[in-house]
Amino acid sequence: MCTSIVEITEAEGMAKRGDEWFPLTQAVVAYDHARHAPLGDVITLDFFNRHLDAGARAGVEITLESAKALRAALDRAIAAAEYEEAEVRGKRATPSGLRSRQDQLLDA
Repeated sequence: MCTSIVEITEAEGMAKRGDEWFPLTQAVVAYDHARHAPLGDVITLDFFNRHLDAGARAGVEITLESAKALRAALDRAIAAAEYEEAEVRGKRATPSGLRSRQDQLLDA
């Protein structure tokens, strides 16, 4: 039975097929039966450019556990990147969850 779990979002970046890179326009996240991986139901990540041919696609099928680990890694990398961006721009910032008790009291 198909799950019909599909999320679509705009995506800006680049993906690689063979030896060439192509610009992205969208990303699709779905949960359904694996089409290629020898697994049951999987999280499928598809990155593509809707203005190019059907081959302008980068797809991944991973287990739900792997998707959770990937989400956690993304959350950590995003928090660190946001902190880095704030530091580069000269703003005072700390990653979420790492603020000292003294800083929290000063902000109260």
